Amino acid sequence: MTVVLSIPQTESAAALRLRPWRAEDRPVLVAAHRDPLLRRRLTKPLVDDAEARRWLDAQVSGWDSSTQFSFAVVADDDSPLGHIVVKVRDAGTAEVGYWTAAQARGRGIAARALETTSRWALGTQQFVPLSRLELLHAEDNPASCRVAEKCGYVLDELLPPAPPDFPVSGHRHVRAAKG
Repeated sequence: MTVVLSIPQTESAAALRLRPWRAEDRPVLVAAHRDPLLRRRLTKPLVDDAEARRWLDAQVSGWDSSTQFSFAVVADDDSPLGHIVVKVRDAGTAEVGYWTAAQARGRGIAARALETTSRWALGTQQFVPLSRLELLHAEDNPASCRVAEKCGYVLDELLPPAPPDFPVSGHRHVRAAKG
């Protein structure tokens, strides 16, 4: 089953779609990972086509096993502008993560993608029952904090550094299913 989610156009923003990543997205994926800011935020940035191929294979595997639901955030021309993922952690809980390509930042894309994905994950998706989503980010990433808050994620916990993957302190935001 292929899941595609639509994000409607607003007065100030074009419509977007969330679709599974594809093999032909590799060049855009590698190019996005060359951005110094993105490289600093990711625990494992991709450096070449071979790594991108393995990463894309892992995304397909996540869908097949219902353990990770990864979407490319795309514009009308189907070009990826970002990434959003729901990683199932344990009974009823998943972690969400996202990034936006350098040329697409500052346009509300992350917040729109997160809101749409959160509603899907906690509501209409039928792969695995979820009642809680967690969003973790570095404390020195105020943009992610604003996105989390805008999408109804409440600051739940301050996290200590956990080197080497998380060398600085962080925040855990939580959004629970309504009802």
